[in-house]
Amino acid sequence: MQLSHVVLLQRDIDVTESMAASLSKAFSSIDATQSIDKLQRSIAERRPAVVIVDLEMISINDVKRLCTDFSDVKFICTHRLADDEMWTQALGAGAVDVCPSFDVGGIASSALRNTAMA
Repeated sequence: MQLSHVVLLQRDIDVTESMAASLSKAFSSIDATQSIDKLQRSIAERRPAVVIVDLEMISINDVKRLCTDFSDVKFICTHRLADDEMWTQALGAGAVDVCPSFDVGGIASSALRNTAMA
């Protein structure tokens, strides 16, 4: 069974490709974007179930604004470094989860879990 759409904004193209391959088994489409402007347009047009964003590409304020503007979408944040303060801020801004960007399996599990909970 395939679920809805996923939109990605990731700094590392290898991570993006790995995530897309992993998520494509469960989601009907994956849209990889390269900027916050393209991310916003993609969310508005496609109304994805999940958005996975790299905290090196957007600020915590951007996360908060996106979570507010698109309250029906689940946001998962990633970062290559384990930074408890940043991760706590992302969760406080409205993200449903924060995962290390290299943990593609964990990110896919979080996307599936949070979509199932919707």
